[in-house]
Amino acid sequence: MSDVTRESMEYDVVIVGGGPAGLSAAIRLKQLDPGLDVVLLEKGSEIGAHILSGAVLDPVGLNALIPDWKEKGAPLNVPVREDQFYMLGEAGKLRIPNLPMPPLMNNHGNYIVSMGNVCRWMAEQAEALGVEIFPGMACSELVYGADGEVRGVVAGEFGRNADGTPGPGYEPGMELLGKYVFLGEGVRGSLSKEVIAKYDLAAGHEPQKYGLGMKEIWEVDPEKHHEGRVTHTMGWPLGSNAGGGSFIYHLENNQVYVGFVVHLNYRNPHLYPYMEFQRFKHHPMVAELLKGGKRVAYGARAISEGGWQSMPKMVAPGVALLGCSVGMVNVPRIKGNHNAMLSGKAAAEAAHAALQAGRASDELSDYEKTVRRGPIGQDLKKVRNVKPMWSKWGLTASLGLGGLDMWTNDLLGMSLFGTMKHGKTDAEATELAAQHQPIEYPKPDGTLSFDRLTNVSFSFTNHEESQPAHLKLKNDMVPVMDNLPKYDGPSQRYCPAGVYEFVKDDNGRARFVINFQNCVHCKTCDIKDPAQNINWTVPQGGDGPNYPNM
Repeated sequence: MSDVTRESMEYDVVIVGGGPAGLSAAIRLKQLDPGLDVVLLEKGSEIGAHILSGAVLDPVGLNALIPDWKEKGAPLNVPVREDQFYMLGEAGKLRIPNLPMPPLMNNHGNYIVSMGNVCRWMAEQAEALGVEIFPGMACSELVYGADGEVRGVVAGEFGRNADGTPGPGYEPGMELLGKYVFLGEGVRGSLSKEVIAKYDLAAGHEPQKYGLGMKEIWEVDPEKHHEGRVTHTMGWPLGSNAGGGSFIYHLENNQVYVGFVVHLNYRNPHLYPYMEFQRFKHHPMVAELLKGGKRVAYGARAISEGGWQSMPKMVAPGVALLGCSVGMVNVPRIKGNHNAMLSGKAAAEAAHAALQAGRASDELSDYEKTVRRGPIGQDLKKVRNVKPMWSKWGLTASLGLGGLDMWTNDLLGMSLFGTMKHGKTDAEATELAAQHQPIEYPKPDGTLSFDRLTNVSFSFTNHEESQPAHLKLKNDMVPVMDNLPKYDGPSQRYCPAGVYEFVKDDNGRARFVINFQNCVHCKTCDIKDPAQNINWTVPQGGDGPNYPNM
């Protein structure tokens, strides 16, 4: 709040977000100049608490940043030994041969990892170099300078009452100011969203596209476990209702990552992404793997899927956007962590050069050039048409044409299709409920499939209930007066944590309820709400999920 008086601290670079992008930037800055004052702020209770990813990690980013990562004990313990691709029907499956797959789809040399644990290890490397890391410090506001440049952030505000007024233990937080500010908040970060809007950074670029990724960790029967196996599926249960697919990764200790991604440009508002995931686990192939096992963790997060043509301008005066704040996921590879690391490294190098030249608070244009012209741009440009093909022509056609396009890009450095457009935002893609049939979902059995609230307890999510809800409605009337009659209240289905519900009173009138305590910070509501009426903001620091090994 602008009327609050706060103390301030000055740094050379202020980094928001303790994911692979922010940590890479911090490490690289101190590698280049140990004398730089670098601070990294993370809203989770610890580094890694809010990190959720597949994840099969391409180590190219880590190789560039810390070449001796093996000797330093990085938790990359399970090399990929086997790649499998399946097209699923309701009761059967068809193995897709590996041979015709473009070379970039090969996972040889990659590792099945917990990105939460990789980030915890990266934080140790950063602290050893002298980076100041403050977990549990949500950054709630940007601080602007006299000329409109980003000067810093407000972090560590605690103790507001539910109505927003300061409570008895109120702490106003501090202003952390820097010559440059890096935003590595991940997908749809609240400060990044503000910067993109304020400086019109998305002008001339396609709208960002998103998917919702949901993931469970299972301990399975050792006889069914195949360490290093990577399996991807498409088709059932989504069919023509939505794009998406699954991943099943066998890591160490008889554990398996079971994940499901639903592209958020689906048209039918009756679609229930979480229940599609739960239904998927009843496919005979998956059910046989999980039979006799137990689920030990659950989480969800949005994934940026727009790729090359959706990346906004990445810099504005005093600020640079890193990693998924820009959208650097290679959709067919289902990988973005390597690009996040490379982006953090590139931003650090650009900032270091600027500081050496006596500059501050200007645009780090060299960072953007490095991203677009270097390895990140080359990685994303090759696959730029896969997502729009899938959206326009469906799964079957996009498999053939997308594969052809990736081959020609890889061999010839060109596309027969040019650069295709995405068109509508995911919110705009939602059609009226009357245009679609409701979808009947089987009830979770409590063994393979689970209700949302039970599963959310396995994300170890906690929010202090006396604080203001961090999910803000622009207009309180829209959910009941607009979204419910037109779209059958899709928020009660697209949220993977059961945050939103419509409750009827004794007279049958609906009331919109926000159970913000359940929120796993996936940002889906901010993306998919048809009226764009929900604004996701940060709760007080340390609140949210506490993912163990995601």
